[in-house]
Amino acid sequence: MQRESCRMGGGVQEPVAARMITLDDLDNMTDEPGSDSAYNSNGSVEEEAEPMEDGEQERLLNYWQTVARGHQVEVPNDMAEPIHQMTRNRRTEERQTVPFLLISCKEKCGEVLYEKRQYGKAKWACIKMKEERYEQSICMGFMKLMRYICEQNSLGLYLGMTIPILTTVHMDEASTGITRSVTVAYYIPDHLQDDPPQPTDPEIIIEEWPTTIVFSRSFPGATNEETIMREISLLGELLESPELCLQDTFIVAGYTNPAAANRRSEIWFLQRP
Repeated sequence: MQRESCRMGGGVQEPVAARMITLDDLDNMTDEPGSDSAYNSNGSVEEEAEPMEDGEQERLLNYWQTVARGHQVEVPNDMAEPIHQMTRNRRTEERQTVPFLLISCKEKCGEVLYEKRQYGKAKWACIKMKEERYEQSICMGFMKLMRYICEQNSLGLYLGMTIPILTTVHMDEASTGITRSVTVAYYIPDHLQDDPPQPTDPEIIIEEWPTTIVFSRSFPGATNEETIMREISLLGELLESPELCLQDTFIVAGYTNPAAANRRSEIWFLQRP
């Protein structure tokens, strides 16, 4: 990832009031198959899905709003349709993982300490955020990207979900924490890479990121300023030559919903060009 940019750049090639409700709970509430869009995740036409139950969309919106309040985030009412589409399509689509080449894997006693990967040149939809808290930035940034994925694009199609969602973070001048400014990025599905649909939201920018080599370590649990700094420090200690990587820019790769109870994330170091 280049400095001052969101793009990668590297070497070659319980009752509601009693507990926080998670998006895992939400997934369990929505077992109906099908999609309310006339298009599947590959962009081809399919049969119209059965009409949603009366009040389903409002119920899903209220649920997400309850979840978000636990993270000090407000979900606007106009998110009702994207939330419904994303929830319904989750039951039928196979989420595409961003393709990469595994170069090497560092293990100890059967535990993977980190992987060295190469990600090819690709197009990403990027949104820059600068909220008071990291969790607010990633949640609000993802909501904007959800609108783009869920038909608010030049094709008017549901594009399909890809994972991971990436968030670039930058160290402050003292290298004691991360700055408020982050970028949240969505990988454009393979079948749309050559000609990505344009966002209707002018704050979302389509960028082409160059081939990049990353060092990736998986970690569970919450992603906030404290855990990110801890994971950066840990991976830095594990790498044989951390000086070969950027020291001011890192990536948090999220494979699960930001509010999920059992979150799966990775911290990425970016090899210098």
